[in-house]
Amino acid sequence: MCVGLPGLAISTDEGQLTGRGLDGFYRAGRRVLSRCLVRVAGREPLAVQARMTSADSARFVGTLRVSPQTGPDPDLVVERTRHADGTERITLHSAGARPVRVPVEVALGTDLADLGAIACGSTGAELPATVHDSGLRWSSAAGGATVTADPPPTDALASAGLLRWEFVLAPGGSTTIELRVRADGAGPVRAAGRAATSPLAAARAVGDDSRVEPFLRTSIEGLQALLLRDPTNPADTHLAAGVPWRCGLAPAEALAAARMTLPLGPRLAVGTLRTLARSQLRGPKPQSGMIPGPIRDAGTHLPPGCTGTEATLLFPVLLAEARRWGMPEPETEELLPVAERCLTWLRTTAGDGTYLRDPQPGGFVRCETQAHAHRAALLGADLLDACGRPGGAELRQWARALRVTFRKEFWIDDVGGGRPAAARTPDGGLVPQLGAAVVHLLDTGLLGGGEHAPGLLDRVQTEHLARLLGGPAMDSGWGLRGLGAKEAGHNPFGHRSGAVRVHETALAVAGLATADYEKEATALLRGVLAAAEAFGHRLPEMYAGKQRTDAGAPLPHPAACRPAATAAAAGVLLLTTLAGIRPDAPGGTVTLRPMRSAPVGEIVLTGLRIASAPFAVRVSRLGLAMVEEAADGLQLRT
Repeated sequence: MCVGLPGLAISTDEGQLTGRGLDGFYRAGRRVLSRCLVRVAGREPLAVQARMTSADSARFVGTLRVSPQTGPDPDLVVERTRHADGTERITLHSAGARPVRVPVEVALGTDLADLGAIACGSTGAELPATVHDSGLRWSSAAGGATVTADPPPTDALASAGLLRWEFVLAPGGSTTIELRVRADGAGPVRAAGRAATSPLAAARAVGDDSRVEPFLRTSIEGLQALLLRDPTNPADTHLAAGVPWRCGLAPAEALAAARMTLPLGPRLAVGTLRTLARSQLRGPKPQSGMIPGPIRDAGTHLPPGCTGTEATLLFPVLLAEARRWGMPEPETEELLPVAERCLTWLRTTAGDGTYLRDPQPGGFVRCETQAHAHRAALLGADLLDACGRPGGAELRQWARALRVTFRKEFWIDDVGGGRPAAARTPDGGLVPQLGAAVVHLLDTGLLGGGEHAPGLLDRVQTEHLARLLGGPAMDSGWGLRGLGAKEAGHNPFGHRSGAVRVHETALAVAGLATADYEKEATALLRGVLAAAEAFGHRLPEMYAGKQRTDAGAPLPHPAACRPAATAAAAGVLLLTTLAGIRPDAPGGTVTLRPMRSAPVGEIVLTGLRIASAPFAVRVSRLGLAMVEEAADGLQLRT
């Protein structure tokens, strides 16, 4: 899968685009070419290798025996280099001792189907082609597409969708055919992640564990591939949710991913916040101040949840933390009114009650929603105070009341010490199932001076939760299960009922490390690193929560996006958690709270960004952190 949005190319490891399943070149969610079958001397090359060369390109190698005198050894190598921008180069290398005549045939076709229709299995037949320029063209009511070839084919058969060439290769000689796929009315694909002004710093990781370097590099490549420009304001970039299924903006996930990538600089946060600010609801409506978002499945024990609530609560959190990492004051001032409206929506919606309920009448009171709301109130209050705006004291008072009530009414006591409820039902009952959504209770948010905000749980409750997250029911050995293995309705492939979701595992690692539960954090971190290695260091958004065995490997989820914004961003969060970086750019300080157990040995992170300047940090095998590069005037706070 080659990804450089809005371009995308998908095939099997053989490299042939067969027209079946998801095979094809895509542009902005539409398949512009579904079939591209290469035959040389009347036969398909025997596939011998397929590998990704970057997030947006892949290389496929096949061989053939075209000379009868060569015996069993192949004497022709066919190499295909495919790019997400719609370019494919087919290169033939001769290893024969004599000149050889090589006929080449490329069979092309498309249905111009929308990705949603392909996912539902409701595509139509291939469209008829016409000869166009140096290739073929297809058209329908939805638009059209063209494939051009260089050099031009010696023969083009529209009825069969065929382009033909005939080459004579000298011994050791080679020749290349370049195909370019274009949608009507669209210029060449210019992926936002390929721009010279990418919002993400090119950070690097090196250390004792050889996996950290490819893990961070591939995570950043995945993020670059998912970058999209706001069509109304192309200077603003944000992340698509993931490919192939969700190539557009998902507000809550875009904000969560931008927050995890703050160590790479605040520019992605600025673009994401600006893009979503333009969608904020205004006017005298109950939803005024809310950032809209789709409904999301919540597993077997809860009704679907509103991601608009999560996005609205994440907006002021991201703005507050981006400021700590070094977002310039003009951008902060520009976006502050939007954050204020989000916080006003929070207080208005909560009303005189303690909890923030689901938006429908008599809605559930979800544990994770209270965690998001509590964090938004405290970081929002900190932001308002720092910017000289009113409202901070009221938000802190509400958060304090929520904290007191939550600790009493959301905790379920049992012989093991207890657990937080997943939710309270409209009639006041508790939903007892233990799932990964509780990790948001550990994600309390960053305040000034390198301090984290207080959480909804007290110290004893936090310790019990840490033990549960580190236990075998939740830790699969590859990461955190979405629902505990002992809970009713557990399904290791369930989106929210048992599969490992990388984003939640990363939040658990960071939260546990911050709360000084390094044993549990280390086990989860090492599990994700092992899974990443099995997935070629490009983690999908989720994979099966089957228990890890000595000779096993994580099972892919057939519906998972890869790359996915939150999974790729989680790679950044996981590795920077090792150093415990807590910046306060407005205060001119940075605090380091590294994991003292040094789970991956020594690690050096370079190319990070704090206060608009490069930042590098080394964590020794003894768990000691040392700043190696920082902005002038940035002081290390102890």
